Amino acid sequence: MTAQMKSVVVDQAKGRWELQDRPVPQVGPDDVLVRVHACAICGTDLWLSDGVLSFREFPIVPGHEAAGEVVAVGEGVTRRKVGDRVGVFMTQKMCGVCDFCHEEHPNSFVTAANCANPTLTGVTVDGGHAEYVAVDAGGTVLLPDAVSYEQAAPIICAGYTVWAGLRRAEPKPGARVAVSGIGGLGHLAVQYAKAAGFHVTALTHSPDKKDIALELGADEVVSDGASLRAAGGADVLLHTNSSHAAVADAMNGLKPWGKVVLMGIGTDELALPALALTSNSYQVIGSAHNTIEHLVEALDFVARGEVRTLVETFPKERAEEAHASAAAGEVRFKAVITY
Repeated sequence: MTAQMKSVVVDQAKGRWELQDRPVPQVGPDDVLVRVHACAICGTDLWLSDGVLSFREFPIVPGHEAAGEVVAVGEGVTRRKVGDRVGVFMTQKMCGVCDFCHEEHPNSFVTAANCANPTLTGVTVDGGHAEYVAVDAGGTVLLPDAVSYEQAAPIICAGYTVWAGLRRAEPKPGARVAVSGIGGLGHLAVQYAKAAGFHVTALTHSPDKKDIALELGADEVVSDGASLRAAGGADVLLHTNSSHAAVADAMNGLKPWGKVVLMGIGTDELALPALALTSNSYQVIGSAHNTIEHLVEALDFVARGEVRTLVETFPKERAEEAHASAAAGEVRFKAVITY
């Protein structure tokens, strides 16, 4: 008799996150079977379950911010063993045969969106919102012992994203870093930038987030680009919110030769100020996860107690409540479902 597990299944676009019985996945060559203990909800999960993004037909099992324990390994696996505490991130593996793979980009290991046929956890294949998930061993990262599963899960994507983006900008020592949007990504970006030794300015239109941003390490909190400029400006602008319109406004506070790193995704059009872009020699950088070392570094900050994720946890039986709350913006920072 095939062993069964509980799994979150979305049967149709804009459907409910229903907890259903499904077979425990089989472990193939090069795979590991992970007993999931916690999986965070990413904005991408919401877009996938709503059909805004579509990579496969419904039903789907979302989730690419999972943390758990390896309980079985497939043939040929040497880098992981039973008992390892691991995080499961989006990119399991690339196809290895398309033109993009043959170009051997330095960040291609985890930035597989340009691969013709990637294996993406929770996107092209079933994801981590389940009691068990089978993934290629290369789609996992070892978790520091000091980091709980609930704390680790949001770092697997959100923390990874903002730290990789900051690293991609290559700010100089003593640089001024601004974070636009203090939400699931932004509350982590403030902490990473401060922990790395930079002067941090938080931009938010929400008065109730000012105190939180200051508690997380922001040196000051402003509401727009003009206020940012008055506060001393920014060498690097980390754009983490879901409004592209906020980018152009925040750029009013960007110093000459400054860099804008786009990490938040919105549905509105991105309009950049051409004159300012040219005359001030601004750089606009799109950044996803970049290299695996950035994820390891992001987790190490948490292990050292320099970064913490602000989470609201839900048991798997309340998966739809977690989904609905996250979709409505009622979860202040990150929702995590435990399994």
